[in-house]
Amino acid sequence: MKKVEAIIKPFKLDDVRESLAEIGITGMTVSEVKGFGRQKGHTELYRGAEYMVDFLPKVKIELVIQDELLERAIDAIVDTARTGKIGDGKIFVTDVERVIRIRTGEENDEAV
Repeated sequence: MKKVEAIIKPFKLDDVRESLAEIGITGMTVSEVKGFGRQKGHTELYRGAEYMVDFLPKVKIELVIQDELLERAIDAIVDTARTGKIGDGKIFVTDVERVIRIRTGEENDEAV
């Protein structure tokens, strides 16, 4: 199994969720996060004064999926979240050794 963490622009969340649902991924965790990469924030004007906004709002989607779904999930996220502009986000993939469903005690594939 793999854990996929995708950091995307907030307005792309619904589209990405729908795209993942179309390939059979129904469970995910979503968090509102802030950060920056090459984008390095931007300047804003407030009451006539300019100030730097270092951390930009993003959304982090976390999925734990079977290995067979990995490439389809990555393709769905990339195709849907891409705007072609700086700040589109990143995807991180890590191995998951064990998953346990607390309610039933099921493990691994049965727990996902």
